[in-house]
Amino acid sequence: MSIRILGTGSALPKRRVTNEELTGMVDTSDQWIRERTGIGSRYVSTGETVADLGARACCLALENAGKSAGEVELLLAATCSPEDAAPCEACQIQAKIGAAGAVAFDLNAACAGFLFALHTAWAYVEAGIYTNALVVGSEVLSKLVDWDDRGSCILFGDGAGAVYVEKCQEGGLMGFVQHSDGSQGEALCCRGRQLDNAFFRQTPERGYLQMDGRRIFSFAVRQIPTTISEALGKAGLEAEDVDLFLLHQANRRILEGIAGRLDADLGRFPMNLDQVGNTSSASIPLLLDGLNRQGRLHRGMILVLSGFGAGLTCGAGIWKW
Repeated sequence: MSIRILGTGSALPKRRVTNEELTGMVDTSDQWIRERTGIGSRYVSTGETVADLGARACCLALENAGKSAGEVELLLAATCSPEDAAPCEACQIQAKIGAAGAVAFDLNAACAGFLFALHTAWAYVEAGIYTNALVVGSEVLSKLVDWDDRGSCILFGDGAGAVYVEKCQEGGLMGFVQHSDGSQGEALCCRGRQLDNAFFRQTPERGYLQMDGRRIFSFAVRQIPTTISEALGKAGLEAEDVDLFLLHQANRRILEGIAGRLDADLGRFPMNLDQVGNTSSASIPLLLDGLNRQGRLHRGMILVLSGFGAGLTCGAGIWKW
């Protein structure tokens, strides 16, 4: 038994911020950003919350699958940028879309979060607990970005992507692996409110996203090809059997490095980071939904979904569409 993706959906904020607009905020240029990252623009919330964007993406995924919110048994939300500690974003999304019968909770594995949530959905279905799930990655990273730091503000964007999955006997998820390395956690972090020594007294400051770009680049280019090869081995496949590699959209140079290590044509690595930037857990489902709605996904295609990011976390899943 496995799960297959029956529907996809995505949502972006209304506000689009181009590289040219950022040149009025920090010392940078469109050419500098594009050459180093491949990013041309990103979308930034002007009030839309993680739950707002997630709910929109979920509704579109259900519509695409021909399902209703009332049929959903499990709702998993991957995010590292929730507005609230409680209630969780999944429960807020559940209320917004009317999925009253769904069990709902959040996961945080940063940029690999959507994959980890998708694999969690598989585990519940495989165990016979549920027969379907709605899985969404949703982020409003703009509130965590230091807009005076040209090294980080150029990278991140807001958005959400979702999939509706259902149990199947053939195809679907064919194999996956996940890894975590907490010893490298400082390479990409965002510290929240910190307690001082006084009893339950909190300092008011909230940290910004901080990233050691070189360490993340090295980690991704070294670890992701190995992780993908592991997952392919579990599915009984090799890199040449893959039609498309749908990877976390962090940086074009990273994707080029991974493609080179896998000896795979870069044309098999679709990208949308030029339009939306790095949207963390929303990255892979945003890309997947775009390809689905463009008619680029065909029955029987072999897809690799792979993500990497803070934690450090990474994973890969092999899917037969």
